[in-house]
Amino acid sequence: MSTRTRALDTLVYGVDVQSGDVRGDRPSYALVTFDGESIERDVVTHRKLRRLIESEEPDIVATDNMYELAADKDALVRFLGSLPDATRLVQVTGDERPEPLSRVAKRHGVPYGKPAIEEAEAAARLAARNVGYEVSAFTDETTVKVSRGRSTGKGGWSQDRYTRRIHGNVKRETRDVESKLDDAGLDYERDVTEKYGGFSNAVFTVEARPQDIPVSNKRAGDVRVTVERVRRDGIEFEPLAKRRDRVLVGVDPGTTTAVALVDLDGHLLDVLSTRTADTADVIEWIVERGRPVLVAADVTPMPATVDQIRRSFDAAGWHPENDLPVDEKQHRTREEGYDNDHERDAMAAALYAHDAHADQIRRITRKVPPRVDRGEVVKRVLSDDEPVEAVVDDLTPDEGGEDDDDTEHEARELSEEERTIKRLRERVARLDEHVTDLEDELDAKDARIADLEGELEDARREERKEARERREVTRLEWENDRLEDELEEERERADALAKKLERLKELWKLDHSNFADVNGAGSLTAVKPVAQFTLDAIETADEEYGLARGDVVYFRDASGAGRRTAEALAERDPRVVLLEGETSDVAEDVLYDADVPFGSAEGVEIREIDELAIARDADVAAVEDDYDERAERREQEETESMVDSIISEHRADRE
Repeated sequence: MSTRTRALDTLVYGVDVQSGDVRGDRPSYALVTFDGESIERDVVTHRKLRRLIESEEPDIVATDNMYELAADKDALVRFLGSLPDATRLVQVTGDERPEPLSRVAKRHGVPYGKPAIEEAEAAARLAARNVGYEVSAFTDETTVKVSRGRSTGKGGWSQDRYTRRIHGNVKRETRDVESKLDDAGLDYERDVTEKYGGFSNAVFTVEARPQDIPVSNKRAGDVRVTVERVRRDGIEFEPLAKRRDRVLVGVDPGTTTAVALVDLDGHLLDVLSTRTADTADVIEWIVERGRPVLVAADVTPMPATVDQIRRSFDAAGWHPENDLPVDEKQHRTREEGYDNDHERDAMAAALYAHDAHADQIRRITRKVPPRVDRGEVVKRVLSDDEPVEAVVDDLTPDEGGEDDDDTEHEARELSEEERTIKRLRERVARLDEHVTDLEDELDAKDARIADLEGELEDARREERKEARERREVTRLEWENDRLEDELEEERERADALAKKLERLKELWKLDHSNFADVNGAGSLTAVKPVAQFTLDAIETADEEYGLARGDVVYFRDASGAGRRTAEALAERDPRVVLLEGETSDVAEDVLYDADVPFGSAEGVEIREIDELAIARDADVAAVEDDYDERAERREQEETESMVDSIISEHRADRE
């Protein structure tokens, strides 16, 4: 069966954007899971899609446009790097110049619809048929780096011994990795950096993919092991279907050249129509997809371009006795999908050529033993006009005695065609006697192969299940280590907060002897210091201890403020703003307009401990009173200015 029509025994994800855009905010995706038989449909977020790929490790993630999963080339490379080792990203619509998904689906007889979930299903089914190109940003080489897991430090009484121990452990781990690579029979190059006591690092460049290497990422004590695939210079596309089986080719030349490929059983494999490709490009396209045994045209005589393509493959030729009528071509290709009349004519030529040789191909198939390449036999019979038995005998390993060799040698040296035909007919008679036995043996072997394939698939399925369980255990262990690290960080943070709380308690127990007029009841107020009158400093203070409505805010450096900074401060609605130094006129105008009291901190005695401070409430109130007077004068001046402006305008209008 052709690899194009064979359903893969793999897990395929079909993905298409449901809503939003990967370049925007929170896109959602239509997700279709296809295992060759059953289909599951869902709508997931980008984050959930990544989690599902990581946990289930599908063999293929199929899409009609790779940039629906990544915003740009760099993001696409990161996405490819995050995929599990055994998962491939496939663009089913082509390589650098993709076709519309509807056209590809129609060509291969896959159901298609406009809703995203139906496009995702079409992508999954196409990828399962080996349609599309694998998107790759990495080579088949992998680097395994063994390095120090911790710093050697700045020195001390035991510095030499400590450094020697780390480098010695790196060297031991390097030897262990090298031993595993040797046991696995992998080719690699090693580059080490020797340091005091051993190695500081070692880099292995292995000619294998990560899933084939018996080494994984780890960090334990003094040593760290990092496994990474080697990046390509750019993004590359590799076709999933690497068919090199024998095919029949139909060609419709002209301004638009169309080519269709049909297998030996009459199934359409692929079709191309192009206005830009020359004959060499068409031949290259055919070479990538099959080995022609016959090249056909739909008109007579065969056009020169078609004959040139035929001669380039040394293939047989076919053309009808008369030009094929349009209605007959439409009827013959009615079950196939095509985009234009040129593709229809090329498909009709290939299909009619197969019809003309169908009985001959069936007879050849019945006479070909299981271990002989049927396609090669058909090619030599059709293009070289050799008898079937002679080709089969030539391609079958010689297991006979000396008499058979002598007979064959004598027959090949004969030049009289009649004697050759007579000898071959006698051989046909002998072979026909064994046809029934060979067919029975073939059926038995096919049944045995089917049983063995079933057992092999069960074993593979169990192995994949165990591998996934092992990976899940490893992932959970890593997650546990990460959570333990986070727990330790939170404990340290809690200790720091507890110490800060103790300092806060001490702050409120301060001796107020420096304030002669304190009566012990509400005479002090809290002040929240900010390093500079800038937007970053305000946001930093807000994150650390909060800036709320009614706070007294003290800027140690009032210079550099602008409109945005003053507006951000006004949005927090402080009680009063104390400024050390002068600020900009723009910032003052914003604070006046927002009615936020502000003034110089020179007359306010502020006592600071860490991020917190206190001041006498009377001093703060004095700043507020001074602001009220300044604001009133400013409002009066603005009013007078406005009145003068109105009077001036009125006088100007009268004159």
